[in-house]
Amino acid sequence: MSSSTKPAFDTKGLHPTVKMAGLVSFFTDFSTQMVGPLLPLFLTSVLGAPVWVYGLMEGVGAGIAGVLKVFAGWLSDRLGHRKWLMLVGYTISNLTKPVFAVTGSWGPVFALRQVERVGKGVRTAPRDALLADVTTASDRGQSFGYRRAMDSLGAALGPLVATAILWWSHDRIRLVFALTIIPGLAATLLLLRLRETRSGTETGPRPRPRLGLRHLPARFQRFMLAAGLLALATFSQGFLVLRARSLGMPVLVIPVAYFVMNGVASVLSMPSGRLGDRIGHRTMLLGGFALLALTYVGFSLAPAAAWIWPLMALYGVFIALVDGNQKVYATALLPQTDRGTGLGTFNALLGFAELAASLGGGLLWADAGPKLPFLAGAIIAAIAFVALWLLTDRSTQF
Repeated sequence: MSSSTKPAFDTKGLHPTVKMAGLVSFFTDFSTQMVGPLLPLFLTSVLGAPVWVYGLMEGVGAGIAGVLKVFAGWLSDRLGHRKWLMLVGYTISNLTKPVFAVTGSWGPVFALRQVERVGKGVRTAPRDALLADVTTASDRGQSFGYRRAMDSLGAALGPLVATAILWWSHDRIRLVFALTIIPGLAATLLLLRLRETRSGTETGPRPRPRLGLRHLPARFQRFMLAAGLLALATFSQGFLVLRARSLGMPVLVIPVAYFVMNGVASVLSMPSGRLGDRIGHRTMLLGGFALLALTYVGFSLAPAAAWIWPLMALYGVFIALVDGNQKVYATALLPQTDRGTGLGTFNALLGFAELAASLGGGLLWADAGPKLPFLAGAIIAAIAFVALWLLTDRSTQF
């Protein structure tokens, strides 16, 4: 069976570490997205916070995670181990979310969200570096795509479970938050079973990784600029929820719209990675950058809640095209000894750009309503497309 006709979740040939990392991502995002579509509504509707507070909360969290990604990636290179940093990060995130259930005002929610983002900052770069360690150029796109697919599958099912709990409990959002402890603990226990192995044939002492950008390849820095511009357009997905609500979508239905978005991303992520392995990850990224610009135009101009369904599906296609392929492309531009540091720096840049995007989106929303943030995001995404086209090497075969 050719790679173009393989089932979306065909795991034949994947490294066992990749499979286990996928399961950990599945349960973690199951937990995260039980909360995800409800948190902006809980913060603004139940606790009475203005939209700009939500934007500030998400932006500050992205900034905190960004700083930690650099140092966690560097530390994983320095130590030569990735798993235990992943364990610390995943455990912090998975034990924080249930505490949302006992908050009585938006201040504690704001603080808890930052703690949860600390966990994301600690785990992300070591995890991506570990996946790069155990894969080769020929299967890296498929492997990163599988991890993204499992992430999105959990993110698709989590909101469905949240909807069922809301229906059964008559809209008890706090109960949903409390029950995130179950998939969160499952993720942590599975991570304990992950076996950390390395590919390659390095021998002798490991060189000390270096922080900063100067020692990283120039073509990696150029790609970071284009990816950073896209991240500047990609504000928190909670704004999609708030846009759906502004168009009159019922609270009970919004998690189902999240299911559509993440379900599409889950089904398409692994095929997208495989196709990137065949035709080039840069090509896939160009398609994803252009699609985000068009999708944001749709969110800006949507006249009714019915439009949210196809737009969420398109956003899911964007996730599938960009997330895994972007990390594979970045990995290919880095020397193996600096993978953790380089990927940490890359993820940090995206985090800082998301900080600006979420804060700016919240302020624009508060000042001019829901349409302008999406229109601004579309313009920046279009600029990012041009930057990717001009600044990256189109002859590079990855």
